[in-house]
Amino acid sequence: MAILGSIIKKGIELRTRISSEKKNPMLEQKKELKKLLRKAQFTMFGQMYEFEAMLDAKNFIRKFRDTVPVYDYDALFSSWWNKALHDQEDVCWPGRVKYFALSSGTSGSSSKHIPVTKDMVKAIQKTSLKQIYSLSKYNLPKSLFEKGILMLGGSTHLSQKGRFFEGDLSGITASQIPFWFQHFYKPGRKISKEKDWNAKLEEITEKAPSWDIGIIVGVPAWIQLLLEKIIKRYNLQSIHEIWPNLQVYVHGGVSIEPYRKSLDKFFSKKVFFIETYLASEGFIAYQDEPENRSMKLITNNGIFFEFIPFTSEYFTSEGDLKTNRPKTLLIDEVEDHKEYAVLLSTCSGAWRYLIGDVIRFTQLEKREIVITGRTKHFLSLCGEHLSVDNMNKAIEMVAEHFNITINEFVVAGIPYENMLAHRWYIGTNDEVDVDLLTQKLDDLLCILNDDYRVERSSALKDILVKVVPTNVFISFLESKGKVGAQNKFPRVMKQEAFDEWENFVRSQNISVR
Repeated sequence: MAILGSIIKKGIELRTRISSEKKNPMLEQKKELKKLLRKAQFTMFGQMYEFEAMLDAKNFIRKFRDTVPVYDYDALFSSWWNKALHDQEDVCWPGRVKYFALSSGTSGSSSKHIPVTKDMVKAIQKTSLKQIYSLSKYNLPKSLFEKGILMLGGSTHLSQKGRFFEGDLSGITASQIPFWFQHFYKPGRKISKEKDWNAKLEEITEKAPSWDIGIIVGVPAWIQLLLEKIIKRYNLQSIHEIWPNLQVYVHGGVSIEPYRKSLDKFFSKKVFFIETYLASEGFIAYQDEPENRSMKLITNNGIFFEFIPFTSEYFTSEGDLKTNRPKTLLIDEVEDHKEYAVLLSTCSGAWRYLIGDVIRFTQLEKREIVITGRTKHFLSLCGEHLSVDNMNKAIEMVAEHFNITINEFVVAGIPYENMLAHRWYIGTNDEVDVDLLTQKLDDLLCILNDDYRVERSSALKDILVKVVPTNVFISFLESKGKVGAQNKFPRVMKQEAFDEWENFVRSQNISVR
């Protein structure tokens, strides 16, 4: 019997039973906001908006929402976070910010600097433990809890800029993992410090046969690249030939649907796919149960949530908020099956921050959500309101219908014959009739989205599809210096970025179908 694994699993099961008592999410959120306001009351931000007096108000939540405007990244950075970046203390959170996470942005935009405080690192670690506790629901063998956990993230050798450090959030958090976790953590301290992404993949590939991996963690595109590399190097049929105990893949950053079919080819045994919602701004949610693709929103760990209905009343067709004083909803005011843009106030000094993600509650009673897209990554040229969620589902169904693998795609709206059209680039290495694929994709989108179906008979003249090899998408990211860890290819591009993408495709010596 795996003694250590048995002890750990029993501990997890006991902790899960203790923490599974039914709790009131709104009461948890009220406590979180009060803690945030109390701790930040003497910061520059807290004094500007009179947090101290706010705490004495009978309805401090209403006072908070009435007093503090909604901020997007540009507004919050230019007015506040920029001061912390230039070594000022007590700006939006007590003390000096030691770490800034460089968000991946999109392929055509520069990285954002998101503050990561000590309190946020602790909050992320706490939620990570909660996710580990949830593994008790997955009927996993005790032996799994003795195996290695391979975390494919950014370099832990962070770039020092004056008195602060910057890097991927994965690199920041991995550089501060608890001592007890070192025994399980792969690729280990030395390889994790490697800054060259290709060199890191090579070193992991070299070490792979000597590790006994039970859990892998990382963004789907880069995990796929690594598994392909290992399988090719050692002439394997399946990754389970060298990692027979691999049973869990923890993923996030992008939807898993376009990658699932190709990832399944690497496995000869059942592997549980577990989704996380870990952004540079905080650990927001995670998948709590097997065979349930929804994620549980974390309402009691350093984040206060507000929600803005993602409708034309509040957002322009470009995804911009129409006012910085919108009506917002709290966790006890939202409804199932409606889409909301997310606002965060956090222990890293984000206040009423529009993170840019759009979510839908699937089961409000259990505070379960799915991510449906980004506020600026919806296509709505003429009212079709096509979400990334619709696109991912359609691509998954197309791949299944034609029995092909589609890992990457991108779409943009373009002028076309005095009207409008959607131009798609789909990445696959399999043979497929492009005309049939185009028709099937169009048909499925009409089924999945009524607004799209209506507009296809009026202003949205056509859907234009080009098929390119999968590696072109990775090559484009490499050309932009956005390789590895949390970088991912955008599903929707604005015109300028899309023009750059098309120029890149034309410059490659490839077959475009």
